[in-house]
Amino acid sequence: MSGRTRLALCAYAATMMAACAMLPLVLSAGWIAQAALLLAVQSGVGAAARRVPLARPLTVAAQVLVTLLLLTVFFAREQAFALVVPSPDSIREFGVLLQAGAEDVAAYSTPAPLSEGIRLMLVGGVLVIGLAVDALAVTFRSAAPAGLPLLALYSVAAGLSKDGAGWALFVLAAAGYLLLLLAEGRDRLSQWGRVFGGAPRRASRNAGLDTDGGATAPVRTGRRIGAFALGIALVVPAALPALDGGLLDPTGSGGGGSGGGGTISAVNPLVSLQNNLNQPNDREVLKYRTNASSNQDMYMRIVSLDQFDGTEWKPAERSITEVPTQLPQPRGLSGDVATKEVSTTISAADWYAQTWLPMPYPASQVDIDGNWRFEPIGRAVVGDRGETTKGKTYTVKSLEVRPTAQKLADAPAPNADIVDEFTDVPRSLPRDVYEKAEEVTRGATNSYEMAVKLQEYFAVEGGFTYDTNVEAGSGSAAISRFLKDKEGFCVHFSFAMAAMARTLDIPSRVAVGFTPGSPTADGSMSVGLRDAHAWPELYFEGVGWTRFEPTPTRGSAPDYTRDDIPSDTPSSAAPSATDTAAPSDDPSASASDSCPPELRRFNECGSQDPGAAAGGSDGGPPWGTYLGIAGGVLALLLVPLLPFMWRTRLRSVRLGSAGRTAQDGVARTLAAWLEVTDSAWDYGIAPDEAQTPRKAAARIVRLCELELDAAEAVHRIAAAVEQVLYAPVPQPAPGVAEDVRRMRAGMHASMSRGARWRATLAPRSAVRVGWAVSDRWITVKERWHMGRLVPRRAK
Repeated sequence: MSGRTRLALCAYAATMMAACAMLPLVLSAGWIAQAALLLAVQSGVGAAARRVPLARPLTVAAQVLVTLLLLTVFFAREQAFALVVPSPDSIREFGVLLQAGAEDVAAYSTPAPLSEGIRLMLVGGVLVIGLAVDALAVTFRSAAPAGLPLLALYSVAAGLSKDGAGWALFVLAAAGYLLLLLAEGRDRLSQWGRVFGGAPRRASRNAGLDTDGGATAPVRTGRRIGAFALGIALVVPAALPALDGGLLDPTGSGGGGSGGGGTISAVNPLVSLQNNLNQPNDREVLKYRTNASSNQDMYMRIVSLDQFDGTEWKPAERSITEVPTQLPQPRGLSGDVATKEVSTTISAADWYAQTWLPMPYPASQVDIDGNWRFEPIGRAVVGDRGETTKGKTYTVKSLEVRPTAQKLADAPAPNADIVDEFTDVPRSLPRDVYEKAEEVTRGATNSYEMAVKLQEYFAVEGGFTYDTNVEAGSGSAAISRFLKDKEGFCVHFSFAMAAMARTLDIPSRVAVGFTPGSPTADGSMSVGLRDAHAWPELYFEGVGWTRFEPTPTRGSAPDYTRDDIPSDTPSSAAPSATDTAAPSDDPSASASDSCPPELRRFNECGSQDPGAAAGGSDGGPPWGTYLGIAGGVLALLLVPLLPFMWRTRLRSVRLGSAGRTAQDGVARTLAAWLEVTDSAWDYGIAPDEAQTPRKAAARIVRLCELELDAAEAVHRIAAAVEQVLYAPVPQPAPGVAEDVRRMRAGMHASMSRGARWRATLAPRSAVRVGWAVSDRWITVKERWHMGRLVPRRAK
């Protein structure tokens, strides 16, 4: 076996060993066999191309082509030509699959089910990394840089895996890389023969390696470099706080799926939530019908985030059980609170595969097929062994809880275990968050009043702006920054209110799910991606976990937060006699002041400027966007035509009016000759400045194979040029412009269609523009230098 073949096999093995780090990301391992097969074909094509031998770039190009054909056969053959050749439809199918895979990655926690989109991302990623490793290590004979794509493959797996990629998988990937380095070292040493090591040794040697365990200096150096690089890969990430302990973090930065031992954890859904809110198309996620008295409280809750460690809000790891026929009574809900059981039938979209079951809160009964488990603290239902909501239709019975403001205001102190777990705040929470919470709730006499004041501060009175393009930070510093910048989306509002409530000893957590959606013509409700939402839940003994809505323009404030707040002190909102008797002279101020908070939060009170309603542009077409797109399309069309337009304009100038003086006639004749040489140049006949006009004309006629009429026109132009250049008294000949047109018509007729298109759309003589710019630049530089030198000489 040759050294290069051995190196190719090691590159293949190293890639597959590193790819094993991605096995924990999905439930099925079937993709690894497919990736191994396709990578073997890709590597075989590279070996065959190197054996021919082809040039190195051609070898890589052949592998790229075969890789594209293989991916087409396995993932887009129905859209391809003859099931193999990529077509525009197959390329479009790749885009659809990759987009679906990205959505699946955002929606699923690991290990995720193996959808077609995720399969394409895994197999395609292995092939891309394998191509890079094979090209670097084998084709270009440089194995050391091949460790970078291998490290990238492992890093992606380690970053996405729930528990990190683990030591075993890291050792496997590292062993593959060291194997590749060793193979390259043996190959290089074998080309030099036996290594001279100084003093004689025992005769048993092979390719520079001692059988007695000693290694020659080059191999020892290579091993040390490899060991040092692996050490850096382990130590440096651990030293960087942003990487949360490096690639081998055993705790993992996320969770998801059903954990072993009867527990469940979830990946933080916030990045997915922001992506959903910023989707260009609002795809339908759920559709439901309900017998609830009002749809405004039909929030589809997915999961609650109840742990705040200073860097993020996340779900706690909880014990899970089988889903009981009747779910237990919600904790904290007493019998004297008005409730009504409602039934809701929910259908999930075929593309929406969520491990956690969206449903109204609090659910009392769930009827769904498949493997599902129940988490009692958060009252969430989660799929087991890869079960998802994809295409599911299920029925949920839930309680419509109707507490009164008085009931919430009179709520007793919660139990100690609730307080201990759900009022915990990290030491890193900045002091200004505590101070702002105390400032906003000043004057409140109970937890309910505090909660309502916090809600109204964020939704109405605090001057906050809803913006989904703000960075989705969730740590302590992000909350403090949000209170200063006053712009963000539901994540910021819910996190900030929950954290501030905890500083006031009000148990709180954050729920993630969807707002109620929009009604449809058939009476059902449609929930889209842009209905993704997060909101705070605060705990009141006797009522339980209670929803609040601090995010302006999103969702709806619950009825119990819009009632008059019971208090021992007079309400500051009560109108006085003076206020009633003295109406304001400003009608806009009157309209704003009389607007209730629930309308102000949705900007439905009208503008303070009386003329704003008539002159406002809200709801109109985004003309700026349209003009930008139109300008971009126009630029794409015009830029390729610039050489054609430049030549057309230049030809028009050269063959224009002859002027009134003899000097104008001379200039016109020389311009016509320049047009002759440029026209020939456009057809591939470069000008030869060393030839006389007569010889140049004969050359053009011969190479262009011009007919008699066009040939005579060229010779007449050449004679006219010689006359104005060399005659004692220049006499410009008439009809020069017509001869140029006659000559161009003859060239056009004698050339092939491709040559005509090339001469028209991409004229070679357009290079004169670059020459002119260069000459102008040189002239400017010379004048600038002369301007600097003259004053010095004057001194």
